[in-house]
Amino acid sequence: MREIRRSRRRAVAGAVAAALAITAGPVGCDAPPGADRGPVKRPKPSPTRVWDRAPGSLAAVGDSITRGFDACSLFADCPEVSWATGTDTAVRSLALRLLGTAAAPRRAWNHARSGARMADLPAQMTAAADRRPELVTVMVGANDACRDTPAQMTPVAEFTESFTAAMRSLRRTAPKTHVYVSSVPDLKRLWSTGRGNPLGKQIWKLGICASMLGDADDLGPAAQERRALVHDRVVAYNRALRDVCAKDLRCRYDGDAVFDYRFTGEQLSPWDWFHPSRDGQNRLAEIAYRNITAARPPE
Repeated sequence: MREIRRSRRRAVAGAVAAALAITAGPVGCDAPPGADRGPVKRPKPSPTRVWDRAPGSLAAVGDSITRGFDACSLFADCPEVSWATGTDTAVRSLALRLLGTAAAPRRAWNHARSGARMADLPAQMTAAADRRPELVTVMVGANDACRDTPAQMTPVAEFTESFTAAMRSLRRTAPKTHVYVSSVPDLKRLWSTGRGNPLGKQIWKLGICASMLGDADDLGPAAQERRALVHDRVVAYNRALRDVCAKDLRCRYDGDAVFDYRFTGEQLSPWDWFHPSRDGQNRLAEIAYRNITAARPPE
């Protein structure tokens, strides 16, 4: 009888041990598939980009292109034909298209300055932010590449740093203002277009964008290399504009639309064959309006 009781105790102990083993799972091994491993960490969704396709006011910053330089008369600003804020109905500026003829003079401000480079943009942005505009347009960078020699061009790192600082200047005062950034025009294509005009080439000899337009008829290796350096720098500037803009949820880059546009002789100033004419300003306004009012940003 004693042996029978021992046998029963051993059987019961074995059954209990087996049950505990099944309940606890394998010791020192990964849990079987489907086992509860705790909360699963999921990646946070990307912030949604915000864009106002019908702003009620705008401020423009940038350089001589936005000031309408040489579009009306020799060596003079002509802001009334500015692609961004002008009041000339023949140009149909961005302000006229977005705000209408009655509101545009009261709700659009031009803080661009002829000769400005990217380093000047933070101060312009600060002035623009004080207006609390719903939209700021940016077109700057040509003067950073247009120097006496390629060696004097603004380094890409400095260009990027200044644009980043400009965006910070805006955001300190106007966190919800939208920003539309135009690409830097293709200066090499401008040289190719304008060099067919004898008068234009004579004017270029005065020193207009010498890094690209100097010795316009020289097709030798050194001249071609010089123009290639300027072209590559403009491409790099546009990449910087795109990348900095992409970090701001209320910024839209034009997708290289201005850089890719093939300006003709009719769209260049008859006084310097470099700045946009009235017709060229109209084209810039058209490009900007199309991109700003589009449901999706340009690629």
